[in-house]
Parts: sequence; C-alpha cells; structure tokens
Amino acid sequence: MSLRLYDTAARAVRDFTPLRAGQASMYVCGLTVQGPPHVGHVRAALAFDVLRRWLTASGLDVTSIRNVTDIDDKILAKAAANGVPWWAWAYTNELACTRAYDVLGVLPPTYEPRATGHIPDMVDFIERLIERGHAYAVDGDVYFDVRSFPGYGELTGQRLDDLQPAADTDSDERKRDPRDFALWKTHKPGEPETAAWATPWGRGRPGWHLECSAMAERYLGAEFDIHGGGLDLRFPHHENERAQSQAAGDGFAQYWLHNGWVTLGGEKMSKSLGNTALVDEVIKRVRPVELRYYLVTPHYRSMIEFTDAALAEAGAAYRRLESFVRRAAERVGADAGKPDLAPEFVAALDDDLGTPAAVAAVHEAVRQGNTALAAGDDEATAAALGSVRAMLAVLGLDPLDPQWAGGADDRLSEVADELVRLALGQRQAARARKDFAAADAIRDQLAALGVQVEDTPSGPRWELSR
Repeated sequence: MSLRLYDTAARAVRDFTPLRAGQASMYVCGLTVQGPPHVGHVRAALAFDVLRRWLTASGLDVTSIRNVTDIDDKILAKAAANGVPWWAWAYTNELACTRAYDVLGVLPPTYEPRATGHIPDMVDFIERLIERGHAYAVDGDVYFDVRSFPGYGELTGQRLDDLQPAADTDSDERKRDPRDFALWKTHKPGEPETAAWATPWGRGRPGWHLECSAMAERYLGAEFDIHGGGLDLRFPHHENERAQSQAAGDGFAQYWLHNGWVTLGGEKMSKSLGNTALVDEVIKRVRPVELRYYLVTPHYRSMIEFTDAALAEAGAAYRRLESFVRRAAERVGADAGKPDLAPEFVAALDDDLGTPAAVAAVHEAVRQGNTALAAGDDEATAAALGSVRAMLAVLGLDPLDPQWAGGADDRLSEVADELVRLALGQRQAARARKDFAAADAIRDQLAALGVQVEDTPSGPRWELSR
C-alpha cells in the first residue's frame, strides 16, 4: 500500500503495512457513557470512520472494533445523583451515543463490545499479569506494577520518574509505586451491589485501562494494526493499555493514531468545563451532513474551534458540492460516469489521511463539472459526477447516499417538492400569458421562503438557498 500514517509511538509518519495481507484491524476507543455526546466526542468516530472507508476503498477487508465503557466512577456518581440504577443511566446514554453516530453517518463497527460483558476476559488478563510479576493484589484492589515494565512511558515519550502519581485511590501507601494504576477496584461501601463482580481478589469492578486491553485481545487477537482515539487518551489511558498488554505477552497495536480536539472558546470541549455542544442540539440548527462535513474536512490531527460562523461556512461549502451532484444527476442520471478517484484525492488521503487536500480535490472536480453543465457537455458532466460521488462516498458525504437522500422526512419532502412544483407551474403559466409581474411575484415569494429557482433549457429547477 502507499498509505502513510502518523504513528504516535514513533512520533513520525510511517508506511502502513497490515499484519495480514488484504486485511486491516482497528480498535478505536469508544465513549464512557456518562452522558449524551457532544461534538468533541463524535469527532474521533468520524475521523476513524473516514480512515476505515479509505482502507476499504484501498481494497482491504477491515475489522473495526469500538468499545462502550458502561461501568465507571462517573457513571455511578451521576446515576446516584439522578436517582436511577447505574446500568439504566449507562444504557440511556449509550443509546444517545448510537443515535449520534447514526445520524452523522458513522458506519457501525464490526463489533461493539461493552465492558460489563467481558469481565471473565478481564479477570483472566489480570491473572496473567500477576503470574508474570507485573501486577499485585492489595485488599481486593489489583495494581499494575509500572516499574516491572521497562517500556512504560515510551508511547508518550515520558520518563517514569517525571510522572505524577496515578489518581486511582486515596491510599497510595498501599502501592509499590505511587504511579501504579488500578486494574481492579474493590467494591466500596455505598456503591450498588450490582456494580461488582466476584473475582479471586474479592468483589469489585474493572479499572478503565484494563477494559480496552481485554476487549481488543478478545476481538482482534494478541496483535492488530491500528489503535485510535482522541489526543487526550494518549496518557494515561493508552500508555497504560500498551504497558499492560505488552506485559501480558501481547504485541498489541502496531500503529497508534490520535485525533485532535474540538475546542470551544479556546478550551478542549469537555463536560467538566461545561463548554459542550451536544450533537442532539447542533443538528437542530444544521443538517447532520453539514456537521459531518465540518468535522471531517480539517486534518484529523488538527484542532477545530467550534463556532456557529465556521459551521455556517462549512454548510455553504457542502451545499455547493451537493448542488452540482443533484443538478448533474438530473441531467445525466445519478449513476452516470465511472467512479474514478482523482489522483490528487488519492495522494491526499494516502498522506496521513489528508482530508483538507482531498476535499479541495472534490471542489476542483465540481468546478470542472459545473463548467461542463453550463456548456451542455453531458459526457464531461457524467465523468465529473462519477468522480465527485466516488470521492464524497469515501468521506461519507455523497448527497445521493440513502443516509442523506432519504430518511423519516421523506413524506414531508415529497409534499414540499410538490408544493414548489405547483408554484413553479403557476409561474410558468403566468410567463406563457406574458404576465411577468405575476411570474416575478411568485419567484420572489419562493425566494423569501428560501427556495432558489433556476431557469434551465429543460425547465425550471429549484433548491434551498439557505
């Protein structure tokens, strides 16, 4: 393959060579379902969705895993504060996350395991670490011994002695080293009995870092291609995953990819800071496809400052692409033209998933397509349409994909379309009888409603101008 990816562990762009010919395996850290997702949460899902689509378009059979962390200190605390069972709180928010993924066109993972469904795997994993001398139990808690693993800190380029103590417990004196982190947490007074499982060390629940190592091994084996997640997960989460998995004897991830944050007011979007933009709320202001365009157009490793102005600008840019696709499809047919990818598009995505240059290639193809449309060159129009749709499909943005072209609002769209066509028919009749004042009035009324009318050789056509 010609794909090159920035590997956090190597701190360099590396050629991507899958472990198994013709296949690619990905593990992307999913959300801790403590609340509904904001725009910053879904950026990781979208970034790795584009990577998955590109791997598939490059001819690889992709196995994609995205986990759900459904047991956690914050879940227990928020459930208790709201007077509901922790598992009900987790499941409600898991559904909200799934809804956000679906509405933004994120492909479903091959498997989506929940942490609570893999407790036996985690217990087995801990036992291996204890047998190998990398973990120890104290009063029902089990800790990973960071000094037993010489490579600890290598993923993020840090020295162990420079690191702060792990914030797993208030009783650091029970640890061999204050930086040791919890693999298993003993059940505490006041916590729900249902939030604890029996183990050789007593009843308790898993530590956050342990979950992903156990589930990645279960579904992808001891070694797999890509581990992805947000920039904030590099340390301690991914550092700890890497340490415990390699200490257990697994090769684990060959490439580590991390996407940049979405910021609001210059700060990382975070529930704890209160500066969130919930997906459910944002898609009331803009179409989901426009939000997707806004989030996948920047390079996945860059930071995005979330503003309404930038969102509106992205929406306008997407509508230019959409307008060409729909007009060209009306002219030459939706399936006209070969699905060829522009060389510039291929080169951009092969260069560490360079979506800014890839999107620029799409816009250039649209510019050429619009020129062909204006000239009445159906062959060139078809060629541009086939190329544009193929490129947008890789980005998950093809306007004619059922994800964006259909949905629950089909009936309403049909009614609106018929009403506009009725108005256009009345306008045509007015023009035929040379009542141009009435014809202009109808056009002005449609424009006031946000309907842009274009007169073409084959008759009037319309689209929303917002």
